Amino acid sequence: MLTEEDARRLVLAKIDDVRNHGEYDLQIQRVEALPFGWIFYWGAVQDGRRGRRPLLGGNGPILVDRENERVIGLPTCTPVARQIADYERRLRREAHARNRAAKLAAHQRVTASPASDPGCP
Repeated sequence: MLTEEDARRLVLAKIDDVRNHGEYDLQIQRVEALPFGWIFYWGAVQDGRRGRRPLLGGNGPILVDRENERVIGLPTCTPVARQIADYERRLRREAHARNRAAKLAAHQRVTASPASDPGCP
């Protein structure tokens, strides 16, 4: 399970990939805690020469899931709240699928034929 500091390091590494393709000073600007992890908002730092932040395209927030250590770059074309709700639905579907698989496996163990057990007469 990730800590917020671990998640921050993962996000900074992802931002460094972008930094290598431009001449901007990029940093994490805000972090929001979520029930399953964090969302990191990032962008260019204010340009001292011009007195304002440079405009960046494609710097959507980065979602980090603490349980499964997913790092997901979110697009800027969809509201963040909607993307978080979509991700929460995805987590519920995955949990449901895991529970169903576990129940099926348990059922198969219980209904296995005792004749296949060499210890039975």
